[in-house]
Amino acid sequence: MDNAPEIWNHVDRNAPDLIALSDRVWGMPETCYQEFKSVAEHTAELRRQGFRVTENVAGIPTAVIGEAGEGGPVVAFLGEYDALPDLSQEAGVAEPKPLERGANGHGCGHNMLGAAAMLAAIAVRDWLEASGTPGRVRYYGCPAEEGGAAKTFMVRAGAFDDVDIAITWHPHAVADVAVADSLANARIDFVFKGKAAHAAASPHLGRSALDAVELMNVGVNYLREHVPTDSRIHYAFIDAGGIAPNVVQANATVRYLIRSPDLPGLMPLIERVKKVANGAAMMTETSVEAHTLSAVANCLPNEPLETAMRRHLEMLGPPQFDDDDRAFASAIMATYGQEEVSHALKMFDMEGRMPGPLCDRLVPADAVRTGIAGSTDVGDVSWVVPTVQMWGATYAIGTPFHTWQMVAQGKSPAAHKGMVHTSKVMAALGKQAFEDPELIAAAKAELRRRTEKTPYVCPLPDETQPPLDM
Repeated sequence: MDNAPEIWNHVDRNAPDLIALSDRVWGMPETCYQEFKSVAEHTAELRRQGFRVTENVAGIPTAVIGEAGEGGPVVAFLGEYDALPDLSQEAGVAEPKPLERGANGHGCGHNMLGAAAMLAAIAVRDWLEASGTPGRVRYYGCPAEEGGAAKTFMVRAGAFDDVDIAITWHPHAVADVAVADSLANARIDFVFKGKAAHAAASPHLGRSALDAVELMNVGVNYLREHVPTDSRIHYAFIDAGGIAPNVVQANATVRYLIRSPDLPGLMPLIERVKKVANGAAMMTETSVEAHTLSAVANCLPNEPLETAMRRHLEMLGPPQFDDDDRAFASAIMATYGQEEVSHALKMFDMEGRMPGPLCDRLVPADAVRTGIAGSTDVGDVSWVVPTVQMWGATYAIGTPFHTWQMVAQGKSPAAHKGMVHTSKVMAALGKQAFEDPELIAAAKAELRRRTEKTPYVCPLPDETQPPLDM
């Protein structure tokens, strides 16, 4: 770690190009598996930087890998660039102001996520070349994190088989090592088919698929009482059959998102939900088919990598924001309530310790973190490769994820500072991995210990392919 500032300098030299990449991707928000312009930008930057490029990874047109270096261990940096629907928003304004109504927006900061991960990979590549150190650094451009589970498909296809460690991050309001705490989940469409009929003249001849969906939802609501309290089950109507109330609807589809604290607990929960669906079909004399669209594992922690990442974070210190950054963050905070701010601070045990609107100090190592019950396909990588993740301070405290407020801050000077700050931590950890074989060995031993009794089983059915038209 004595030469850590050297790697920081490599980050600083390349930062303008990668900030520009982040801003370009912010301006072309594309959702699940449709990130064609975004991956083209990432691929062009990898080629410009001299990386060896592999496209169409795992048969996914919007997935790309860039590699540099020779021999030695393989250190991977994971990036993303998918956006969210219906979140179009003008940048730099503290009021809802869509650029185009109904259009997409980067409401989770993935425009920065990919760019900062690539920035770290480029810095490590530069250091490998300057120092003559053997080793290969890779950037993984991963689409469709928001519900598409691209990394799960990539893991299943063997894209990570020879990786020694994986490093990634996610935009947030704080700077912290992300202690693994995510939920395994599966996204399943339940497609009911019945028989149409005139609802007044001959209802007895009809078999309502819409009734079946409603009965399934009622059954699952009763099921909630009898599942582990930290499980989650959500649903959305995909096809309600039509808009005519005088028709017995012959077709209806409901999409379920089923979450469990860990992968071993997910599978039996899925089967219980399927039994409810089958029961609803029996009651209505309809048929039902379950089509799994995507599924992800929970994240496995890796203490050796988390400890090493924290040392680099503490050496670097918190990101440095200025008065203009704080003024804009304060304006954003005024658009939501104190409840959101308090919730964000409680999650990281920071109440009373964060006086300003931006993260101007680090979350203490001994803070009692309450966890973030979301899901990510980084989880599947963490079951096959020792993986570590960081939260990068890029947003005002309390900013709700997947909102216009996130989009409005996505290309702000504060966001740029936070993403470069995070890149320095990730790059320093990558450099350490090449210099310290014992770190990689300890990380691999930790992964073996955690998976010895419960080895990884891909949560995707064998027949499920990437839902490219999702």
